[in-house]
Amino acid sequence: MSDEQVETKLERIGWLVLLLAFTSGFIIMSVELLGGRILAPYFGSSIYVWGSIISIFMVALAMGYLIGGRLSINRPNLGLYGLFFLLAAIGLLPIVFFADNAMDAVFSAIDDPRYGSLLASTLLFFIPTALLGMIAPYSVRLMVDNTRHSGQVAGGLYFVSTLGSALGTLLTSFYLVLWFDMNTILITMVAVLLLAGSLAIAFNRKRS
Repeated sequence: MSDEQVETKLERIGWLVLLLAFTSGFIIMSVELLGGRILAPYFGSSIYVWGSIISIFMVALAMGYLIGGRLSINRPNLGLYGLFFLLAAIGLLPIVFFADNAMDAVFSAIDDPRYGSLLASTLLFFIPTALLGMIAPYSVRLMVDNTRHSGQVAGGLYFVSTLGSALGTLLTSFYLVLWFDMNTILITMVAVLLLAGSLAIAFNRKRS
C-alpha cells in the first residue's frame, strides 16, 4: 500500500477508530474504579482488594490483546470491530443486575479478603475487560496495512486510548461516583458501548 493509500485510509476511518479507542480506554478505567466500590462493602478497600482488582484487569486485558491481535489478521473490518463493543456492553450487564447476588455468594463461601476479592473480581470483571482489551490491537490493524506505518499508528492509538483512560479515572473518581449511583454509571456505559458498536457496524455497511 502506497503512502497516499495509507493516508486515504486514515482519513476515511481514522477519526472513528480514534474516537472508539478513546471510548474504550475511558470505560476500562472507569469500570476498574467502580470495581473497588462494588467489592468494598464485602471485602473492604485494603491493598489486598485493589491488588486483586488490578491483577484481574491486567490478565483480562492481556488476554484481550492476544485474541484481538489474532482476530485482526484476516480481513479486519469495522463490522467485527463494532461487535467487540456490543459484546462488551452485554458483558457489563451482569455487573448491573447480578453483582449483589454474586458478591453474597462469594462472601459466604470465602470471607478471606484476598481470595474472596480475587474470585469476585474474576466473576464480575474478567469477561467484559477482556472484550474491551480486544479493541486496541484491532484498532491498529484497521488503520494501517503497511508495516512501515504501524509503529506511528500504534503510538497514536495508544496515546488516544491512554488519554481516555486518564480522563475516565479522573471523571469517575472526582465526579461520577459523587453525582450518580453505580448502576446508573454502568448502565450509561452499556449505552455508550452499544452506541459505539452500532456506529462502527453502520459505518461498515455504508462502506460495503
